[in-house]
Amino acid sequence: MANIMKDYIYLDNAATTRVYPEVIQEMLPYFTEFYGNPAAVYSFAGVSKSKVEKARREIASSINALPKEIYFTSGGSESDNWALIATAEAKKEQGKHIITTKIEHHGILHTCEYLEKRGYEITYLEVDQYGLVSLDELEKNIRPDTTLISVMTANNEIGTLEPIQKIGKIAHKHNVLFHTDAVQAYLKVDIDVKEMNIDMLSVSGHKVHGPKGIGFLYINEKAKIPAFIHGGAQERQRRAGTHNVPGIVGMGKAVEIAERNMLNNKQKIEKLREHLIKRVLNEVPDTILNGHPTERVSNIVSFSFKNIEGEMLLIMLDQYKICVSSGSACTAGSIDPSHVLLAIGKDKKAAKSTIRLSLSDENTIEEIDFTVDKIKEIVNRLRNMSLS
Repeated sequence: MANIMKDYIYLDNAATTRVYPEVIQEMLPYFTEFYGNPAAVYSFAGVSKSKVEKARREIASSINALPKEIYFTSGGSESDNWALIATAEAKKEQGKHIITTKIEHHGILHTCEYLEKRGYEITYLEVDQYGLVSLDELEKNIRPDTTLISVMTANNEIGTLEPIQKIGKIAHKHNVLFHTDAVQAYLKVDIDVKEMNIDMLSVSGHKVHGPKGIGFLYINEKAKIPAFIHGGAQERQRRAGTHNVPGIVGMGKAVEIAERNMLNNKQKIEKLREHLIKRVLNEVPDTILNGHPTERVSNIVSFSFKNIEGEMLLIMLDQYKICVSSGSACTAGSIDPSHVLLAIGKDKKAAKSTIRLSLSDENTIEEIDFTVDKIKEIVNRLRNMSLS
């Protein structure tokens, strides 16, 4: 089958990434050759089990965790749900208050809404114009009945990096558990769960050139978090269900590749990102860069263009086979403006004039230049149309 993406410029890597060919090759034998259920006792199943545990060790090492602290899930959303709901239920005698922010992924926000309907109280912290949480406001909102703080590491729409280590330190000072959704930050910034005072951390494999449908939740061995999916004894009786062996193997391989190339990839992507930002801000008038100017993940760039409909810009870029987005893939098709952009002070019109470009190590300077040229051309055309 022909590669239909070969003529496309793919700049939506925050939504999902291309699976590395090496990852696919690593996965294939576990569909057809070593297909044994790793929970079985015979030696044939042991091949699958050993590969699952190898991936677990690789992943644990990448965040300075113990292998027994890594629990495989179906992805970031399940990991977020597990962290919040299981903690809330386990700690309900201690208190029913949770702190998060207004700019979290919907995997967190909708789970918080679910908990609110069941009698839990959620504090949604404001952020500044760059998307940063105030540490003073965070600490002021901690109460005797606060059991959990959940703040994402890197925002999926504007790329801002939160002061996770300091947030974790404040949480632990008050004997509160700390969870972070690290789906967009994992393997793009250094994460050490011990140094950063993290009790739970969510990750999704398809954001790091691994397969979809696999992720993990890190749970500190000292955190007494109960099971979320009940049934069999898999994942040390904390997450029932037959292991997705090919997915786990694939994610393990993707992590291995990403760790090996992390510094080089980060430098390359940052160079592309800075070139993109410089050209757009210099060459497209009335454009604003969203997110923090320096405290940002390497690959996410968000621009707001005055007097432009972001959706129309997306459609016209697609005609040139350029793939970008208006924000989170989980809200694609929504007519509502981004909750993240509203939280950083954008009005509805400005929020709807925004696009997100997210890069990977597979992008080139030529692709960035072509994209900027087309953005300039289309923005000028749309603005002229609105004036006529």
